[in-house]
Amino acid sequence: MTTAPPAGPAAPPRALPALFAPSPTSAPRPEAPSLPPVRRTPLVVSGLLAVALTAYVWSAHGTKPGVLLLLGLGLGVALFHSRFGFTSAWRQLIAVGNGTGLRAHALLLGTTATLFALLIGSGTGLFGSQPAPSAGPIGVGLVVGSLLFAVGMQLGGACASGTLFAVGSGQTSVLLTLGGFIAGATLAAWQFDLWKDLPAWEPVVLSEHIGWGAGSWAVTIAALLLVVLVTRRVQARRNPPPLGPVPSARTAAVRALRGAWPLAAGALVLAVLGAGVLAVSGGAWGVTSAFSLWGSELVGALGGHPENWTWWRQPGNAEMLAGPVLADKTSLTDIGIMIGAAVAAALGGTWALHRGIPWRTTVASVLGGVLMGIGARLAGGCNIGAYLAGVASGSLSGWLWGAVALAGTWLGLRLRPLFGLGNPKPGDGVC
Repeated sequence: MTTAPPAGPAAPPRALPALFAPSPTSAPRPEAPSLPPVRRTPLVVSGLLAVALTAYVWSAHGTKPGVLLLLGLGLGVALFHSRFGFTSAWRQLIAVGNGTGLRAHALLLGTTATLFALLIGSGTGLFGSQPAPSAGPIGVGLVVGSLLFAVGMQLGGACASGTLFAVGSGQTSVLLTLGGFIAGATLAAWQFDLWKDLPAWEPVVLSEHIGWGAGSWAVTIAALLLVVLVTRRVQARRNPPPLGPVPSARTAAVRALRGAWPLAAGALVLAVLGAGVLAVSGGAWGVTSAFSLWGSELVGALGGHPENWTWWRQPGNAEMLAGPVLADKTSLTDIGIMIGAAVAAALGGTWALHRGIPWRTTVASVLGGVLMGIGARLAGGCNIGAYLAGVASGSLSGWLWGAVALAGTWLGLRLRPLFGLGNPKPGDGVC
């Protein structure tokens, strides 16, 4: 009688590849440094400002604006903790092939698209709002504007949302970018007659042709999965340096309050809060329309007459200029982002004003901001209002914005050394 040989150790189950698992890098990611102490004075100042401004907006303008400000505060906290940016993600992909940031974008876009499909498809809104998709015309303005915006964000060092949370966290050079951003957006509004008739086709929204659910949503998710797969292949081939670490904590509870969040966590929180903006206001989260408003208000305060500009005579824009800034949806979320980021940065111990900015960096920051301001107006929005909201709404304009912005990033990387700005290199320790 023969006996079967003793069974060897069972083979481990074959794991399916995780779409958002880390891809190979040329070296392990360095360990995150420990958190510095809480910055008490900035924390007290920003915390009191958040409470006082929320109370004022709630009492002076009502519940809906108050909720929008709270959503902006939450967006600022999430943006800072996850260091969720578009500028660095595109720079890392183009320069060295690290697609980690772009895969986080795909998660943000896919989750936002899912929530948008649920809200818009069912007509579910708050405060009497009717959620609507965000879409822009497809034409010369979109292409030129998104190209200018991408070049500008590589020179200015931040995108639209990144500019706000960086300013809130005390980065002085990005304050210069914000100033240029406001100036460029105001200049484009003033000169609206020069570019308003650029050739363009009507917006294309997939849900209007194939419906939500199995239509627009499914196509969007499939396209995003393709983006994830392509970036993983690119990263595996180029074997880039890892992303640089940011200060964090050892325990999950402290990390949630003070330390760095994983990019995936930031993407999910931002998607939920962005969907909250849609549900409360009826429109997608945006950033740059407020910059045109703030600059035009300053022009008016200095004796100008922006109410006579063609831009402010457009439907919807006239009401925005005539109303209080603290009742404007985009202004509320923008201000909330800056204050929320200040609170988070102070808690994390990293809030600090940067001094001694090199003159070439100063020029690049202002110039980059101006290009982004002009580009956002030409393209009908920025990386949030045109790209994120457009893709999540199933609009072809959002996809075109992203594709052209990648090309503009390539151009911006070649201009950065002229201003003393570095780019990631394959041999770097981190990028």
